[in-house]
Amino acid sequence: MKAITVEPGKPGTVRLEDIPEPDEREGSVLVDAIAAAVCGTDVEIAAGKYGWAPPGKTRLVLGHESLGRVIDPGPSSSFKKGDLVAGIVRRPDPVPCPNCAVGESDMCRNGQYTERGIKEIHGFMSERWRIEPEYAIKVDPSLGILGVLLEPTTVIVKALETVLAVGQRSFWEPKTVLVTGAGPIGLLAAAVARLAGTEVHVLDRVETGLKPELVRALGATYHTGSILHLGFNPDAIVECTGVGSVIAGSIQKIGAGGVVCLTGVGAGGAATGAVADVAAAVVLKNNVIVGSVNANKRHWYKANDRLGRLDRKWLSRLITRVEKPENFKQALERKPDDIKVVIQFSEI
Repeated sequence: MKAITVEPGKPGTVRLEDIPEPDEREGSVLVDAIAAAVCGTDVEIAAGKYGWAPPGKTRLVLGHESLGRVIDPGPSSSFKKGDLVAGIVRRPDPVPCPNCAVGESDMCRNGQYTERGIKEIHGFMSERWRIEPEYAIKVDPSLGILGVLLEPTTVIVKALETVLAVGQRSFWEPKTVLVTGAGPIGLLAAAVARLAGTEVHVLDRVETGLKPELVRALGATYHTGSILHLGFNPDAIVECTGVGSVIAGSIQKIGAGGVVCLTGVGAGGAATGAVADVAAAVVLKNNVIVGSVNANKRHWYKANDRLGRLDRKWLSRLITRVEKPENFKQALERKPDDIKVVIQFSEI
């Protein structure tokens, strides 16, 4: 079968190649791939920045945002042939640490977890893949190819759950949420926050085009420019850019008692103020800065519900390009108007 693979740590090694059919030891559920969405993580692995091949292998099958159709449900699963499914990405460490032991591998404490398409387990950018029944999530069939957005939605569901949990350390009634960055994660964050009836604002550097239109279609407010120039202090900020200046501005702009949740992973940036001054502001306003990454099975179930409640027409506009597997190079190249690029392996 065909698969998109890479030799981790070596830029320029991504290729579409023939590989063996998935081994039954990888899972009893056999899935025909429909689509795999491209994430910034995939682009960085392709660029040789990180990634780990399975033990004893030199190459890794890319892809962690998946959608497929069950070919063979195996002997002991509740799935049926034809079900649409997505695959949970992370696996617990073998020790296991206390968090992995209770099903929260997203909070792994010793770093020995593994991840499909990223760390020591082949991903989903292949014509067929296998998965353990407990790590497959049935996708609402009415979503069609939009089901490939489930994994990024899990990231946001966890982030917003974290914000709420931290905020409830005191009497807290958040009314305004600011999302920084109008990429796929940021737009999904705005959409899920709007489902809860929250007043949502989105800040991005793009002044015109699809991103502002999508934000306004949600009934949210779109902003450009410096975060420090906003005329309000949000109760919560979901930071999705990873840009140092935006993070620093978020910490300065958050309202008293508010929570800044960092989801974006960037590459540093120039310091914008003394650490002690920033810390003093956090202390004096009772603020919390918290990081959030990945998701566990609870978040996948919640994300399936939230995604199913979003407007299909709006969701479809998030997918700005669909490429064939043989056009993987174009799929991995970011273009100015891209939001979410999808590699489609078969018809829905």
